Parts: sequence; C-alpha cells; structure tokens
Amino acid sequence: MKTSQANIPSEKGLDHSLSLLKDGYLFIHKRAQDFQSDIFKTRLMGEEAICLRGEDGAKVFYDNDKFKREGAAPKRVQKTLFGEDAIQSMDGEAHRHRKQLFMSLMSRERLQELNEITRAQWLLYIKKWETQKKIVLFDEMEAMLTKVACEWAGVPLEEKEVEKRTKDFGDMIDAFGAVGVRHARGRSARKRTEAWITSLIEEVRSEQRSPRESTALYQMAWHKELDGTLMDAKMAAIELINVIRPTVAVGRFITFGAVGLHEFPKEREKLMQDQDGTYSHLFTQEVRRYYPFAPFTGARVKKDFTWNSHQFKENTLVLLDIYGTNRHPKLWESPNEFRPERFKGWEGSPFSFIPQGGGDEHKGHRCAGEWITIELMKISLSQLAQNITYDVPKQDLTYDLSRMPSIPKSRFIIQNVRRQQQ
Repeated sequence: MKTSQANIPSEKGLDHSLSLLKDGYLFIHKRAQDFQSDIFKTRLMGEEAICLRGEDGAKVFYDNDKFKREGAAPKRVQKTLFGEDAIQSMDGEAHRHRKQLFMSLMSRERLQELNEITRAQWLLYIKKWETQKKIVLFDEMEAMLTKVACEWAGVPLEEKEVEKRTKDFGDMIDAFGAVGVRHARGRSARKRTEAWITSLIEEVRSEQRSPRESTALYQMAWHKELDGTLMDAKMAAIELINVIRPTVAVGRFITFGAVGLHEFPKEREKLMQDQDGTYSHLFTQEVRRYYPFAPFTGARVKKDFTWNSHQFKENTLVLLDIYGTNRHPKLWESPNEFRPERFKGWEGSPFSFIPQGGGDEHKGHRCAGEWITIELMKISLSQLAQNITYDVPKQDLTYDLSRMPSIPKSRFIIQNVRRQQQ
C-alpha cells in the first residue's frame, strides 16, 4: 500500500477483488486503519472504487443528489439476494414511490400483528424443543421466521412446505459474498421462489385468491407504478420476496444475540430482570452494532462533485463500510467491547449507527424493515432470557469475518430446553 500524491490515498495493485473475498467484513476497515484515513481508493472487478468509512462518509454517501444506486449492486447479488431491478437499485422519484409502498406496511397495527404472530410461534417452538435432545438455534430461527413472515405477509405456507421454502430463503441470503456452490444455490433458490410468488400474485389479480388488503401480498399485487399501470407481476413478486427474505435474515441477528447472552452472562441477568422492554432494546441495539451482519453497501457517483477537497467522478463505484462504521473508534468508546448501556439515552446520528443502512428511513435508502428487525429481536431475545432455560454444550462459537454473511460455526446448539415457571 502507499499514499499517492493525489488527494485520496490509493491502494497499490491491479485489482483487489480476491482480497475483498478474503478479508470480507474487514476489507475496508483494515485499509482505512492502515492509511489512517476514512477514504481511500482501490480497484475492484477491473474498475476504480472509492471506499468510505465513518459518520461523515455515511452522510455524503446517503446524499441522493450525489449518489445513485442504479448499477451499483453487481448482477450476481441481484440474481441471488435482492432480485433484478428491485428497490435497492432504484433512484429518485421512482425509488420514493416504491419506498412508500414498503413503509405503508409498517403501521403500528401491522407491527403489532407481527409481534403477536411471532410470540405465538415462539410458544409452539418452545413446546417442540422441550421434546428434542438437541436444537440448532440458527436453523430453527430461519424456519420460524419463514413461517412468521409468510403469515404476516398473507402468503400461504403449508407445514409440508416450510423446510423447502426456508432453505430457499436461507440460500438466497447465504449467497451474498459467495462464489461457487453457495452462489449457485442462491441463484436456483431465487428462481424457484420468484416462480412461486409470481404465481400467487397472478392468483390475486385473477381473484382466485383474496388476501386481506393490509397484507404485503395484496399491496404488492395491486401496486401501481408512477405511470398508473400495475407493477409487473414478476417485479411484484421480487418486492414481496424483499419483505419476506430480510425477515428471515433476522435469524442471524437472533443467533448472534443468543451467543451474546451466553458469552456475557451478566448481560443475560440484566435481560432476565427486564420487565418493561427497556434493557431488551439496549441489548438488541448492541447486538446489531457488535456482531457482523451487512459488511458494506455500494452506490455510484451521480455527477462530478467535490467533498472535503476530494474529487468524485461521475459513475465511480463507492463502497460504504457498514461493519467498520459501527466499530469506528472515533464514534464508539471501546468499540470492540460489548456494552449495551452505551445506547442508554443515545441520541446519536443516523449516520454513525448503520447496521441496516443510514439516513432517513422514509425517503432514503435505509432499510424499510429496520423496525421489524428490532421488534423481532427484542421478542426473541427476551424469550431466550426470560421464558426458557437450556444448556449450551461445548461447541465452536467462533465466526469467520471473511465469510459474508457470517454466522457462528456451530450455528448455536442448545439442549435440555425447559419452559420457565412463571
């Protein structure tokens, strides 16, 4: 590495795509530390890219006058995780119009319904776990959240289908940052899932199926584009999947939260005593900050501009370090320590805590389902701490930061589950 004579430090070498796969979550973070700069240049997939880290970097990155999402997500990610031409790759008025569709699903009443569905599923799963010798929590969370998400979205899911649909949603999520077999599984899973959901959209439109108007299935099926025409059936399916898939992905956060309960027993004791949900919120936020989820996100420069004396050229790829920003030493005291209390009375910037993106949740590119994530985590982690007891056998709870997305290697195994006596 070297610092060039140009304004932005620049990494030596023809291309660093393999290093990105090797370093994973730490790719930007390590280089920013080496350069002692929250901005540097590198080369990825044969083109120059600018990497940003920190609050100031996030603020400029989420300025929609300066950046666009079109063309930023690689096709390999669109064909597995997001779906092609979905909301994540939209800009301007079209993005705002589509974002409003997603935000309309997040009313207080609908979130309350989601909470009730989740609690009901927890009761059923606890009853099942009490009869089993060993539970792999991550696998159980993905299955539970597939059922929760489909019921909440109005998507019919028979019990005999749960394993198949769970695996497909899980494979789509697991394909992010993957090559080879994992990527191929993700692509196949997306094709199957899009075909399934598209058929449901068409059934709604032909009045063979009548979901409640408040559900995501109904809203996606009858959503009209800016020109007044119905959204294409396949695109409606892709966006409906973008409601269900991220909900299933919360299983990773919950699994890491369970690891946190195990590794920090004093925090578990505090959560056990939490009666009003105050500490569960603090604990949930620290899990989202501390453990790996999204490594980075990308955009392209909309038009030439200068920021902090740095030159950004039109269409340049820019990556924002999510993992590193959430652990930035200038933003977080003792960032490598697990401290839920740091969020007590926290009034930080929406650009310094960005586990699911930054900025305005209603207008910008912050994840529309962030509140869903928080609620599902609070309910689930409280269930683990307050409503059941279990043993944690010896296992490998380490996680590989070069693997995107990451998960504890053992996927968190528990035994001897028993319901707490109230």
